[in-house]
Amino acid sequence: MADLAPQPSKRKRELDAEEAEATSIEEKEAGVGNGTSAPVRLPFSGFRVKKVLRESARDKIIFLHGKVNEASGDGDGEDAVVILEKTPFQVEQVAQLLMGNPELQLQFSNDIYSTYHLFPPRQLSDVKTTVVYPATEKHLQKYLRQDLRLVRETGSDYKNITLPHLESQSLSIQWVYNILDKKAEADRIVFENPDPSDGFVLIPDLKWNQQQEAILQRYQVKGDRLRVYLHYLPSYYHLHVHFTALGFEAPGSGVERAHLLEDVIENLECDPEHYQQRPLTFALRADDPLLRLLQGAQRS
Repeated sequence: MADLAPQPSKRKRELDAEEAEATSIEEKEAGVGNGTSAPVRLPFSGFRVKKVLRESARDKIIFLHGKVNEASGDGDGEDAVVILEKTPFQVEQVAQLLMGNPELQLQFSNDIYSTYHLFPPRQLSDVKTTVVYPATEKHLQKYLRQDLRLVRETGSDYKNITLPHLESQSLSIQWVYNILDKKAEADRIVFENPDPSDGFVLIPDLKWNQQQEAILQRYQVKGDRLRVYLHYLPSYYHLHVHFTALGFEAPGSGVERAHLLEDVIENLECDPEHYQQRPLTFALRADDPLLRLLQGAQRS
């Protein structure tokens, strides 16, 4: 999964960026940095789990809310979110593992079928760990599993309801500008067009480990094997495009959120005001204040 993050745009009602379910993560402006192979520690001490915000056995991922930096364990610490995710299998590494003598523990055997617990070496058993710290109440709600509802938004709804609501929110996208200004993740940039008007940066999404899929061969994937799209509603308001392999079931690629880039461009070429006039359907959490605002306006 890769993101194409253009330079800032002034457009209203943009079809921009993601979710994720993955997840975009706000970082503090100070202390940002790029990856390193040297051992490091978490940016806090004593993570005490307060609540499991969400988990998925299918996706092998869990979202935890915890208190950190507590002086005496009495709840006076700071909030943090830690996301633990099992990394995808790598064919070459797994094949090499099975050619050896892996440590196994038999669970059951029946005729030609048998099930084992396999204990891989350290280099094959890593867990991707994503940290949001310090976390605000908005972050906790963002990662908390909620029932979803579909809502249909007209151009008038966007102008009178959605836009004022969005402008009242205060989630930071400083981490986006850290990338654009080369303060963070500069070594992850795949391609950059520095044009001040039409420039953009191509960078791997945080939810992709860059080690699975055919894109590994430095993205030598033909266009007919790529899903290229924008999100509406986005998880943060800075225009960017998602590139995923068709064989990858990417979070947020469903019809209620993803809009194919080619279709968006064609619609705007036919009518520059297309997305100001056309109603758009998208999903919101059941407890999202914007859902209540839009439903209330549509009932009146």
